[in-house]
Amino acid sequence: MKTTNYILQLNEAGINDIDRVGGKNASLGEMLQNLKLLGIDIPFGFIVVADAYYSFIKYNKLDVLISTLIGQTDVDDLAQLKRCGGAIRRLIREGEFPEEIKTQVAGAYDALCAYYQKMDVDVAVRSSATAEDLPDASFAGQQDTYLNIAGATDLLDAIRNCFASLFTDRAISYRKSFGYDHFQIGLSVCVQKMVRSDIGASGVAFSLDTESGFKDVVVINGAFGLGEMVVQGAVKPDEFTVFKPLLGKPGLRPLIEKKLGTKDSKMVYGEAHEPRVKVVPTTEIEKTRFCLTDDMALQLAAWVVAIENYYTALKGKWCPMDVEWAVDGETQQLYIVQARPETIHSRKAQQTLQIFTMDAKAKSTQLLLQGIAVGDKIASGRVHLLENADTVSLAQLNFKAGDVLVTDMTDPDWEPLMKKAAAIVTNKGGRTCHAAIVARELGVPAIVGCGNATDLLSTGQQVTVSCGEGENGYIYAGEIPFKIQEYDLSTLPSVDTPIMMNVASPDIAFKLAGYPHCGVGLAREEFIISNYIKIHPQALLQHRELKDEALTLLIEDTIKGYADEQTYFIDKLSFGIGKIASAFYPHKVIVRFSDFKTNEYASMPGGSYFEPSEENPMIGWRGASRYYSAAYKEAFGMECRAIKKVRETMGLKNVVVMIPFCRTINELMRVYETMKEYGLVRGENGLEVYLMAEVPSNVILADQFARYIDGFSIGSNDLTQLVLGLDRDSALVADIYNERNEAVKMMISQLIKAAKKARIKVGICGQGPSDYPDFAQFLVEEGIDSISITPDSFLKTVEAIKKIEDQANYQVKQTA
Repeated sequence: MKTTNYILQLNEAGINDIDRVGGKNASLGEMLQNLKLLGIDIPFGFIVVADAYYSFIKYNKLDVLISTLIGQTDVDDLAQLKRCGGAIRRLIREGEFPEEIKTQVAGAYDALCAYYQKMDVDVAVRSSATAEDLPDASFAGQQDTYLNIAGATDLLDAIRNCFASLFTDRAISYRKSFGYDHFQIGLSVCVQKMVRSDIGASGVAFSLDTESGFKDVVVINGAFGLGEMVVQGAVKPDEFTVFKPLLGKPGLRPLIEKKLGTKDSKMVYGEAHEPRVKVVPTTEIEKTRFCLTDDMALQLAAWVVAIENYYTALKGKWCPMDVEWAVDGETQQLYIVQARPETIHSRKAQQTLQIFTMDAKAKSTQLLLQGIAVGDKIASGRVHLLENADTVSLAQLNFKAGDVLVTDMTDPDWEPLMKKAAAIVTNKGGRTCHAAIVARELGVPAIVGCGNATDLLSTGQQVTVSCGEGENGYIYAGEIPFKIQEYDLSTLPSVDTPIMMNVASPDIAFKLAGYPHCGVGLAREEFIISNYIKIHPQALLQHRELKDEALTLLIEDTIKGYADEQTYFIDKLSFGIGKIASAFYPHKVIVRFSDFKTNEYASMPGGSYFEPSEENPMIGWRGASRYYSAAYKEAFGMECRAIKKVRETMGLKNVVVMIPFCRTINELMRVYETMKEYGLVRGENGLEVYLMAEVPSNVILADQFARYIDGFSIGSNDLTQLVLGLDRDSALVADIYNERNEAVKMMISQLIKAAKKARIKVGICGQGPSDYPDFAQFLVEEGIDSISITPDSFLKTVEAIKKIEDQANYQVKQTA
């Protein structure tokens, strides 16, 4: 009688063997065969093929029993589904292995021990379904993994448990949703040497931005200990973002963002008398330290890109990847332990844009809490607070379609319930946890990592969940109206006038990258300083001298994970600028140095110690006048160092700097001297400097200013204020404010002519062309080089400019 071979070595499988070994194992085998040569380390192991699962089911005569149980079950009824899944898993766990399978598994395990020259090798036992990670359905996470397994007997138990996990409640429901026959899908098992990440770190990495689908970054999530805590969403992980186009370029380190997670617990090996793995608190040092060094994050990103490139070439189309990684705490060696195709954004139509917006006034006083946004939708509904599957009887749930699911962290078995939810809110998790992944697949807005949602929200409470405002998600009290607008970017007309964008928040930069743009005409540092740094710059530098204990405690808590206050400021500002610059690379991104007014700076923590009281801050100590002042010069130096880091360390030389509110030529020269002190020199390494033309003297002396700059950007808001002699913050004269006033238009016309004569660029970044098509028409007719507009006005402005250009071309033809 011919013996069936139930075992393959990991490096004997390949991408064409999914029917036999499942998606995970096929991918691991493919990488071991072809990517080891690139220096990518993958722990070795062996595969129990799907034939072993089918033989096990047949040997125990379970196929008819399982089919009958599922046939009698309404999978949309959570109570019935739970009973059915539990009964099937129990039948499988009580089954016996055929002797042939036992013998082959024991022999393969002994061979693995010999390979690593150990008596007993600790292994991870991972399920790999034969329909997992196919392009049309993501089964990732539907089956179980068992960690820190040693010895042939325990290994067989773990394999049997993996077989049983093919019938978890969520997997049964998921297969029915996608129309898969339960016995057309088999289960293979990977037995892979454990990486000692229990004393190291682990996590996941995606070769695209998981929220926007932006292709040019690797996003890494990680924490200390075994990776299940990150995957399950049990901790808020550290996050690293690396810009792919500049990765591997000599001398560049394109790590464009780092965020420190809370990481308050970790999963480690259990002791002899304990379970094989256990969850313990992290140390205070671990909470305030990133789980990866910058070098490791860059190395991991390079490996992820290599994996993506390999699979893209193999499949003949772009194939973004979802990768699991681990760092061995004994050797500090990095490993890839899994890789699979990403199945959400790779299936989306990239040219379709859906924008969710809420009325700003309606939401202003009703914010309840915030967390990490998953998706970009908004939804309202009644809160349904849920504990966990052990303490809540699913049979008695009164969860209605359209409720907002609020919980500590989602149980994977709740997937059928999550399909009913209008939105999902969790205390724990990061943007790559199970809750986030399932929410993306279902198209449900979710906010994870809120911290205390279950304390602040209560069942029956009406809330609005907003993921439409950037990386942060917000939960508001009540039902707040919102609008949904859908656009097909491929239908937008092309225009001759270059259209740039005004981008305030780095959070939304990747989502805007798909617009048909020509770069960024205005990126404001103020938003990054107030929303990311959150402390007055001088207070950061001098707080210890102030003897303000509360302020010092706030700052010490804020800068956790960073070497010192200056490093914190420079890194956070460079990350914000770098994220915007990478989203629009290689187009120009014009970054305006900070232009806070004294009243705005004073409202920041510590600001009252450093800001004078001015009668009219709009025309006071702002813009260029601060940069060379002894009272602010050191703080401006940090801004210069952040720009230098973005351009020279990250390599984003598409960043152009802009000086705002510069009144005189002498003032411009003093700013240049200060910039030089901190390493920024116009012309060096291609650095361009633009002037924000917003003071009448900039227009009157345009020919003189033009000798020392590379371009003008018209700030029509402040220019209107100063030409008409009114405070644009004053409601008393608001009715007079009008950038279409003839005097303002004459100034703009004069500046455009002067710039043309000097042969330097001139654009506009004020609000006017976004709001008024006739003002845009005036600018086009005057020959402006570019118009920079807000994202919410992009579509209507492009269409308006197209009409203007068509009309002008028609008139030219008629004249001819």
